[in-house]
Amino acid sequence: MNSELKDILFLDIETVAITDNFQSLDERLKVQWSRKASFFKQRDELSTDEQIFHQRAGIYAEFGKVVCIAVGKFYENEQHELCLRTKFFADENEFKVLSQFRQLVEKKDLSNLKLCAHNGKEFDFPYLSRRMLINNIPLPAVLSLSGKKSWEIPHLDTMELWKFGDYKHYTSLDLLTAIFNIPSSKGSMDGSKVNDVYYKEKDLNKISIYCVADVVAVAQLYLRLRGEPIVSPQHITSSNEQEKI
Repeated sequence: MNSELKDILFLDIETVAITDNFQSLDERLKVQWSRKASFFKQRDELSTDEQIFHQRAGIYAEFGKVVCIAVGKFYENEQHELCLRTKFFADENEFKVLSQFRQLVEKKDLSNLKLCAHNGKEFDFPYLSRRMLINNIPLPAVLSLSGKKSWEIPHLDTMELWKFGDYKHYTSLDLLTAIFNIPSSKGSMDGSKVNDVYYKEKDLNKISIYCVADVVAVAQLYLRLRGEPIVSPQHITSSNEQEKI
């Protein structure tokens, strides 16, 4: 296996609003959300701060929380075939989820680790860092960017790789998996439904399965962007006993 591939940890996070009840927010946060919501009211049909909070709060680290982190890593089996192993951390307690992820990336055998996500540089990586600080969790080395030059930052982004320097171009993971004929990560839900699935259906396992599927899609996309074949389904396994792929 290529030495570069073995040091990459693919990841995806799922986030929800910090609370499903806008009225339970701290008064200072209510004021701050109302200011942010005023920008959306000019464009959206949603009319109240409460409605906008339910729909959008989860994408902002100041008003949301991480409920699931899924990761994936390439390895070779005994037949020297490329395989992918996944794992997820999911819990209603955000501190637990973030702490488990930190313990993983701080392992000694991952000293050369690079993180890879789709749109990770604009969403996943900064969101994780902000929520760790809010939860008083020390940033792991792979997320601690202070004082580092751009070429020293160990982050990869499949969307950035696809841009080829075109900063105006946004392409969703779902579209890229379609054009590269990669099995879709979109099953019975998509990212816009995570908040409802978490608060209304109370189905964290469903969110976890969706999150893992996205990680698999990102890893497969990375291979295709390198001009390499994707990993066959029988060579994708999970470290979570309750999770099947």
